[in-house]
Amino acid sequence: MKPVTEMVADNKNVLFVSMSDVANGAENVLAMAARAINAPIIFLQKIKKNRLTFSANQQPVYITDKSMIAGFLGLIKSIKPYRRGFIIISTHSYLNAYLGFLKRIGYLKSQLIFRECTSVFKRYRGLKRLSYKIAYKIGYRAAGLIICQTALMRQQFLDEITFVQPERVIVKDNPIDLEKTLAKAERPLNDPDTFSDFICSAGRLIPEKGFDVLIRAFNGIKDQYPDLNLLLFGDGPQKEKLAALIKTYNLQGRILLKGWIDNPLPYFKKARACVVSSLKEGFPNVLLEMAAVNPVIVSTLCAGGIEAIPSIETAEVNDVNALTAAIKKALHKNAAPGKKLVDQYLSSRAPDMFISSILSAL
Repeated sequence: MKPVTEMVADNKNVLFVSMSDVANGAENVLAMAARAINAPIIFLQKIKKNRLTFSANQQPVYITDKSMIAGFLGLIKSIKPYRRGFIIISTHSYLNAYLGFLKRIGYLKSQLIFRECTSVFKRYRGLKRLSYKIAYKIGYRAAGLIICQTALMRQQFLDEITFVQPERVIVKDNPIDLEKTLAKAERPLNDPDTFSDFICSAGRLIPEKGFDVLIRAFNGIKDQYPDLNLLLFGDGPQKEKLAALIKTYNLQGRILLKGWIDNPLPYFKKARACVVSSLKEGFPNVLLEMAAVNPVIVSTLCAGGIEAIPSIETAEVNDVNALTAAIKKALHKNAAPGKKLVDQYLSSRAPDMFISSILSAL
């Protein structure tokens, strides 16, 4: 493969497009890739909170701070300078399909690369699943390349989307900016909730993240570890339901809903263990951040490729007993021997290698 500097010289006309600047995994991946090659990035919608942060030398373009519909409508004008001679890389199925539709009707002549952010046909049912099926049929034929996060995601995609040639669907591991991640983890903590031992998890408070399973698993170890707390970082529609579950187990002082914070990495670093309890994921990017700063990691097998992370403790999804056992095992293990292997594993996921391999595949 060519060095990334040479790849950028060959493909200097690259544009990234994402739905919003919410600080979720898919958006962060595109932001990292854009930063790695100093390419422009357009967000359809600028949200009001829980946003990605950007340095002074990476200034994204925002179409609107109003509705997502306004963002989709405004994209036609905003993308006009990139209609020809560019490589446009996007994520999120509806946005991908929209760009594909614009190419199929002749408005876009640039090459399109779509990144799949989740396995939508495994995650959704009913009308929502049907809407995705229609979107894929409308736009995905126009893709020059489709990026899946894992081999399992690729297979699930090909099982459902039979009209796309398999050779156009490839697997690229999600990137992580190790230098930036490690630097952010060094920021000081002045939080009384960290003065005692704790384990932690982070993500949107939605059913797919399995936080109810994690709460029940923690309830199973509360007596064995009387000085251990659980910190949960994130916001979302399940906040009240999770608070009620915590109250049911009388764990209000030991399981703390910390809300969304810009930088949970110092907490990840200090925790006795970091836990991912998800039921379904494309690939949980937070798991890479956790592994970068803390060698004691527990995760459900919510996506392909998780079992390949060195020294990780795994559990079946939606299984309280299995997650409880995995957390106990992690709390008792000597994590030092696995740290070198984890560092090697993460170093292969650098953002410049990620984007370079995609451009060369195209």
